[in-house]
Amino acid sequence: MSNDGNNGNSKGPILSIRNIKKTYNQGKIPVHALDDVSFDVKKGEFISIVGPSGSGKSTLLSIIGLLDRPTEGSVFIDSMEITKAKESEAPRIRREKIGFVFQHFNLLPALTAMENVDIAMRFSGIPGGKRKERAFQLLTQIGLGDRVKHRPSEMSGGQQQRVAIARAIANNPSIILADEPTGAVDTKTREVIVELLKELSKGGQTIIVVTHDMDVARQTDRIITMRDGRIASDTGSEMK
Repeated sequence: MSNDGNNGNSKGPILSIRNIKKTYNQGKIPVHALDDVSFDVKKGEFISIVGPSGSGKSTLLSIIGLLDRPTEGSVFIDSMEITKAKESEAPRIRREKIGFVFQHFNLLPALTAMENVDIAMRFSGIPGGKRKERAFQLLTQIGLGDRVKHRPSEMSGGQQQRVAIARAIANNPSIILADEPTGAVDTKTREVIVELLKELSKGGQTIIVVTHDMDVARQTDRIITMRDGRIASDTGSEMK
């Protein structure tokens, strides 16, 4: 399955994290959720971010996805400093640059699989016919060609997560951010989801997964381990 993303500058990193800090105040006590985090991601990399609860990995994912703002530091996607974007620009940047996959799928229950994928493209200026054509193509590629008219309640958890992945890549985003994408499915389905993400990565899609599951992490190209808001290690997967 090929997906070229928004290309950006193919010679440089598709994502750059520079000296990110995030501080919350609990009463008068500052809590450093992220403390000077920096790393680069190349186009087509499949990366996992792991660490115990409270290590900062979900906060980092929210900042990359423009769902939260850092206290200090910068995030660049396709050489664009998204952390300087105005609030009014954030929805467009998320729509064009970032695809999201969530643990509990976040599909709209009243819509069919095809409509859930279609809706992701509605604000991108893509004509209705083209949207439906692409939605059907994506769902067919991930093995759900016979489920395009099914609603979430008529699909298994694994099928719903595959619809969510199709929705995430519908606008050819530069990166996919996946927050515990296998957390709500069984072991067999987990392997199907991971294989799909690996296939997307081989096709050029950049994927960042936050996970507690080391069996998932070991199948990615690179594992970033976080502790206490810092990067404790950044290594290629030794099990590949």
